[in-house]
Amino acid sequence: MARMTMIEAIRDALDVAMAGDERVVVFGEDVGYFGGVFRCTAGLQKKYGATRCFDTPISELGIIGAGVGMAAYGLRPVVEIQFADYMYPGYDQIVSEAARLRYRSAGEFTCPMVVRMPTGGGIFGAQTHSQSPEALFTHVTGLKTVVPSNPQDAKGLLMAAIEDPDPVIFLEPKRLYNGPFDGHHDRPVTAWKTHELGEVPEGRHLVPLGQAAIRRPGRAATVLTYGTMVHVALAAAEETGIDAEVIDLRTLLPLDLETVTASVKKTGRCLVLHEATLTSGFGAELAALVQAECFYHLEAPVMRVAGWDTPYPHVHEWRYFPGPERVGEALRRLVEEV
Repeated sequence: MARMTMIEAIRDALDVAMAGDERVVVFGEDVGYFGGVFRCTAGLQKKYGATRCFDTPISELGIIGAGVGMAAYGLRPVVEIQFADYMYPGYDQIVSEAARLRYRSAGEFTCPMVVRMPTGGGIFGAQTHSQSPEALFTHVTGLKTVVPSNPQDAKGLLMAAIEDPDPVIFLEPKRLYNGPFDGHHDRPVTAWKTHELGEVPEGRHLVPLGQAAIRRPGRAATVLTYGTMVHVALAAAEETGIDAEVIDLRTLLPLDLETVTASVKKTGRCLVLHEATLTSGFGAELAALVQAECFYHLEAPVMRVAGWDTPYPHVHEWRYFPGPERVGEALRRLVEEV
């Protein structure tokens, strides 16, 4: 298997999908000639031509709307919103058109479209380049929401999303594009090419949507998380010495509730971790599900660690970002709870 960064894995997934299915088209702001602001689509226009990988005007509403129309008429568009923070002008098209098309047409039309968006902080992007809006999509019936945490999954999940008959929101943690990040911003950057999950299978590689992964087995507590926070959770467990089981959800909807409940019933304690704002974040839904499904197995209340209820700050980024110190402190309180 080749060693890849997440950028390379995403590009490889698009390349394999476009080579195998001429219905797959890729477009968005600067994705064609320039290859995308993060270079995820570099070389695709040259290889497949400007009718299958092309640039669009700066109009998120238009990008999403065009994708919905293409999908309804049989294509499989993969559209890029340059940053997740920019998706708000196109949100109505996602919610009112893409997500509702199958239901509204009684199955006559479907919307096999993928919307790719770089998400999250940790790059000093401040409030308009650091948001994690996943809860805005998981709230919408008809959408699937995916957040990979490594190159291997990024390729497999993206290819599965492209082949899915319904719209998929594909959120790419930008802090993970070039290497795993455990929250220690003052340490040297680690490269994916030295990490086992940087090994990416060649050709068509699928990771089923709705299937979580256990990144670290344990018995003292369960950590439910996704994206960049998977690596933060692993660092916190190692640094505290707490035998925590770390679950990488990978897909928020559909959610692998079976893996979640099996882990919590085993450990009796649950910490929900995400980078997004605490109030009404996806962690609230996870906490409610765990409480409903595992009530008689819980030894302590479900605990949440998340971003603060403020805009993402520039100067105080690392106070906002849930790092291993804050997660480790929460784990200690959780296992000491009687």
